Amino acid sequence: MTEKIKNISANEFEEEVLKSGSVVVDFYSTECPPCEALASKYDALSEVYGNDIKFIKIFRQENKELALSLGVTSSPTLLFYKDGKLVGNRLTGGIKRSEIMKNLDLLIPEEKVVSLKKSFKKSETNCDVLILGGGPAGLTSGIYSAQAKLNTIIVDKDLPGGQVKVTHMVWNYPGYSEPISGYMLMHHMAEQAKGAGVNFRSAVDVTGIDLVNKTIEIDSVETIHAKKIILATGSSPKQIGVKGEVEYKGQGISYCATCDAKFYEGKHVVVIGGGNSAIEETLFITKFASKVTIVHQFDKLQANKVAQEKAFANSKIKFMFEHEPREFVKNGSTVNQVIVEDLKTHEYKTIECDGVFIFAGMKPNLDDIDNRLTLDNWGYVNVDANMKTNIDDVFAVGDLARKQYRQITTAVSDGTIAAITISKELEA
Repeated sequence: MTEKIKNISANEFEEEVLKSGSVVVDFYSTECPPCEALASKYDALSEVYGNDIKFIKIFRQENKELALSLGVTSSPTLLFYKDGKLVGNRLTGGIKRSEIMKNLDLLIPEEKVVSLKKSFKKSETNCDVLILGGGPAGLTSGIYSAQAKLNTIIVDKDLPGGQVKVTHMVWNYPGYSEPISGYMLMHHMAEQAKGAGVNFRSAVDVTGIDLVNKTIEIDSVETIHAKKIILATGSSPKQIGVKGEVEYKGQGISYCATCDAKFYEGKHVVVIGGGNSAIEETLFITKFASKVTIVHQFDKLQANKVAQEKAFANSKIKFMFEHEPREFVKNGSTVNQVIVEDLKTHEYKTIECDGVFIFAGMKPNLDDIDNRLTLDNWGYVNVDANMKTNIDDVFAVGDLARKQYRQITTAVSDGTIAAITISKELEA
């Protein structure tokens, strides 16, 4: 922690924050990966903005009453004050440097903002292996690379864990006789990677990528040079292109049951899809919703048999096979109707509901990544048996890579293969 940051307790809050002009407050906790990811950014920005803005840290566990009175229920949470009043956005979770700066800039005059931006110092870092993405494939690559004594950095636009960290339960990962939450599985992997010596750049903006020259720029302030790069950026939920989907995202349209199911206590939810994610996430949604209607284009589910059996046995779940959504309708503050088409009769029907979850597969995360990569017909990166791409010293692993099956276990396998291949090549 720099000298520009002051750690205070609740009894100092009024004097240090409410009566102190421009202030940013970080409510943090111990054993908190998002807090660790924030710490270096908070330190660095305090050196730039610290003469004009007071940087405060408050240990949330020891100041619970104050935190709750301010509506702070998770760590880290950043609050921004000007003359005793909250301004800007409340930031929490995986907080990016750009988000912090946007709010800090609200606390000082515009001309000062321009002046401070000119004072930013850029840095350069060298490493053996740079891994872009911190899901199962990226973390496994990191573990193997670091254990081989290679200087390894994982860069992630989010916090480590990928899609798995927002998966309710993982039922089939080897080594666990009972289901484990996706969040905890990824927490264990990330901690193992840290213990092996992996360095992390988490919740960052990737502002430049040059795969040929093996460099990645993050937050416009640090350029990382690597001998080898592993792409492990995974995939994201695929949109289905139905009217109202984009317009009402976050207003009754969701792609994450773990994130949003709790908002549908005692309500009727429509789920679009019939694969593993759709059915497994539906089972989680039934912990809250009183009724779930699954709309699926085929005449049977594609999910694994265990999930199917649980779904068919759940009295809260109803099925509409051979139907497809044609429009999401919002009357008021949230989506409350889904118009579907019967694919056999072509009849249109209206489902009254309180919200919609869409699980229609995934798409590879290749935005802003070198378009010289060779892709297959579905947009996934072509790789050889050692996970090498067509660009020298660049590998692709996990859901990003062309393969028949995409599971946590296959992602872990990809990461292992790439890291061992790199280790042997750098030893040669």
